Amino acid sequence: MSKKCELTGKIPLKGHNVSHANNKTKRRFLPNLKKVKFKSELLKRSLRLNVSNAGVRSVDKKGSFDQFLISAKSRDLSLRLKKLKKSLVNKSA
Repeated sequence: MSKKCELTGKIPLKGHNVSHANNKTKRRFLPNLKKVKFKSELLKRSLRLNVSNAGVRSVDKKGSFDQFLISAKSRDLSLRLKKLKKSLVNKSA
């Protein structure tokens, strides 16, 4: 399972644990991923996505999953969401 948000494209970052003595050891900062079920009103289907907490909040801010997908940049979306966005744009136009 990939540790990447399907909506926002967030991926793990690299950094250091820094001790009190200023010793540095490598570590990874993982995105806060959750499996969330979204419902598309226009396509009349639901999807289970691996989404970061920030992605869930972005969908809430836009109002609905369909509105978020239409306004989202394609470079951030996963491959299956790009296909879904294309069908949403065709259906809404």
